[in-house]
Amino acid sequence: MKSWKQEAVILAIGMLVMGYFIKQGLDTFSGKDRVVNVKGLAEMEVPANKVTWPLMYKDLGNDLPTLYNKINATNQAIVGFLKRYNVTSVITVTSTKVDLVRKMISEQSELLKQGIAITGGDYRYNVQYDYTGLNDIKPQMIEEATKNARAAAIKFAKDSDSELGKIKRAYQGQFSIEDRDANTPYIKRIRVVTTIDYSLED
Repeated sequence: MKSWKQEAVILAIGMLVMGYFIKQGLDTFSGKDRVVNVKGLAEMEVPANKVTWPLMYKDLGNDLPTLYNKINATNQAIVGFLKRYNVTSVITVTSTKVDLVRKMISEQSELLKQGIAITGGDYRYNVQYDYTGLNDIKPQMIEEATKNARAAAIKFAKDSDSELGKIKRAYQGQFSIEDRDANTPYIKRIRVVTTIDYSLED
């Protein structure tokens, strides 16, 4: 009889302990489910710091030696035009002096005065503007995107009568570099979106 009572007491204690741990587990599970997922956007406009300008021209004729001599003379005229700006490339100009090259492009009519017609319109020979300083501004943009994501999370937590907890997961999106618009390809718009999961607490 005594043994039966002891077993009953042990069983009751065991059930109480098991109930406590089940409650703790449910509370923990419930807490894990309370997560807010937010995105933070950072944008920046920067001037291009590299330009590639292909100067394309065409000469036609039936006499090959005459055409060869004419092309050489044309090349020398173009080089002479470029040397006024201390640019040493012959046909394709690649430079970090974007504003200077843009000024040269606007003055290329001077070549026309020498009988050299610079052709355009072919997408393979369009002026190309690039921005190569992304690594220099990445930390600043990631910081801004993270701040914007946190501000959204704080607003969500406040609206749901909760407190914002720690970051559970964070994902840095891809940086994109695009022309600001079709008329200003020398101004670049850089974007990054950061996605962050925050825990919510009572």
